[in-house]
Amino acid sequence: MTKSDNKEREQRILDVAVDLFVHYGYDKTTISDIARKAGVSQGAIYLHFDSKDALLEGLVIRETKAYAERWLALIEADPKGGTIGAMYKNSLYALSASPFMSAMYRQDSRILGNYIRKPDNFFRRMRDQQTESGRYTFVKMMQEAGVMRQDMDPRVVAHIMDMLAHGLVEMDEVIDKASVPPVEDIIEGIADIMDRALTLDDGSNTEDGKAILRQIADAGFQQFQQLDTPDQE
Repeated sequence: MTKSDNKEREQRILDVAVDLFVHYGYDKTTISDIARKAGVSQGAIYLHFDSKDALLEGLVIRETKAYAERWLALIEADPKGGTIGAMYKNSLYALSASPFMSAMYRQDSRILGNYIRKPDNFFRRMRDQQTESGRYTFVKMMQEAGVMRQDMDPRVVAHIMDMLAHGLVEMDEVIDKASVPPVEDIIEGIADIMDRALTLDDGSNTEDGKAILRQIADAGFQQFQQLDTPDQE
């Protein structure tokens, strides 16, 4: 089937889909639900996406790019954006701003439903393309550039960073929300701890750090462009 190049309608469909998926979950949301709320026919949706899975994958790509762009904008605007603490702080601010990205990060089965159990799902295809952890690559590059301490195992540092990020988006499910400090205070506290533990005593070259982050982001964007999405071929 020939695909439509109506970008405005495609974005409206994705805008509606992300709201419905976050509120009701992928499994309980139908193409009919999306079409009705978007004010289009079901046939119009299939002019853009071959299936509901393809629609979700298109949404994942869009939201991940938007997250990366928010993160980079925060980094560029931050005078200390190239330090490990500032990088981590701004990535968490960007992540916490999007309920859908938070759900993706923790592989939330309520929101993503049965899709995440499919053997050829988008997330598994992404992992298959990666030869090593993105955070590990980042830590190694920062160490090699002299932007952070070099006397710690980068795999251990990367794993701790993953643990902290997962904890931020998952802790409210296991403890009383009333006892949780404001998310901004938590993020600032994590950044402070990261800088105290990993930033060199004489400071870091923040511009070198920012250059590394741009390089990693560019590689990520290229990976998305090259990623095969069979349902939309």
